[in-house]
Amino acid sequence: DKERVWNCMTIREQSQQLERETLAPWAAFSQETRGRQRPEEECEMRTPYQRDRDRIIHCKSFRRLKHKTQVFLSPEGDHYRTRLTHTLEVSQIARTIARALRLNEDLTEAVALAHDLGHTPFGHAGERALNALLPHGFRHYEQSLRVVDRLEKEGRGLNLSYEVRNGILCHTTGLEAVTAEGRIIRWADKIAYMNHDIDDAIRAGVLREEDIPSSITNVLGNSKTKRITSLIRSVVENSHEGQIAMDPVTYQAYEELSDFMYQAVYLNEYAKKEERKVPHIVHSLFTYFKNPDHLPDYMKRIAEEEGVETASCDYVAGMTDHYAVACYQDLFIPKAWNLGLGH
Repeated sequence: DKERVWNCMTIREQSQQLERETLAPWAAFSQETRGRQRPEEECEMRTPYQRDRDRIIHCKSFRRLKHKTQVFLSPEGDHYRTRLTHTLEVSQIARTIARALRLNEDLTEAVALAHDLGHTPFGHAGERALNALLPHGFRHYEQSLRVVDRLEKEGRGLNLSYEVRNGILCHTTGLEAVTAEGRIIRWADKIAYMNHDIDDAIRAGVLREEDIPSSITNVLGNSKTKRITSLIRSVVENSHEGQIAMDPVTYQAYEELSDFMYQAVYLNEYAKKEERKVPHIVHSLFTYFKNPDHLPDYMKRIAEEEGVETASCDYVAGMTDHYAVACYQDLFIPKAWNLGLGH
């Protein structure tokens, strides 16, 4: 009888039944989602969170992450992180934690893949530059939500579920996400960026593994693999009933590592030498595109409905590093020209 009922279910319903049977009581069950901003028919194959993940992977802003900087602007070399590889590392770490805690991996993955869609070109330097230009400021986590709600699909947005949208908005500081899955992303983001920034800094020659103080390595380990394992283990072992946490000793070592990285890498003159050019480029592009005639058609609608500053910010924030530089050169750098006079 149970088998007959199972066989009468859609694939989605079977997946949701498995969620109820296998996930922790405090997990986010896709059948209990608060829903989308615009109601849609359910998919026969995929749960709402699986659909959200797929929409994110297929959207334009996700593809653009491959050409957005993580720490080093325009690095010479193929192995430095981009915003896309960072996103994939966050997703991998977050899913590992979610699986260990019997939480909803599909929701966790969807939030992880979308959490940085609103990041500017030129990393946090671009974010600071836009923040200085706008009266209401600029925060990439708010822009990430705006990307999925308003900017994708020529202004229609992706119409994601509430829990994914909330996780995107709450992935950094401030309010905690309403789901345990969303709360995982804040920790996974920290674990991912700290360790891959160390890796990139070593590759760039601005840091050596042995430079990291022993007070940190004694707790977290002296390699990328050991550090990531220690941090993930701490989160898994110290999270209870949907509250995500690290033990105090591990967290203190993480904070010490963060302070060390700020001094050794994030404020390092060599590592950040190109960043001083960013405010001028961003300001120039932002000013140019405040003229709605210079905007593409779908951005003109935003200018009409929400103002030219918002539209210009949306357009510049969405640019890749490569496109922003090419756009700046095309608009503001004189081109070589030929009078065709002969000799």
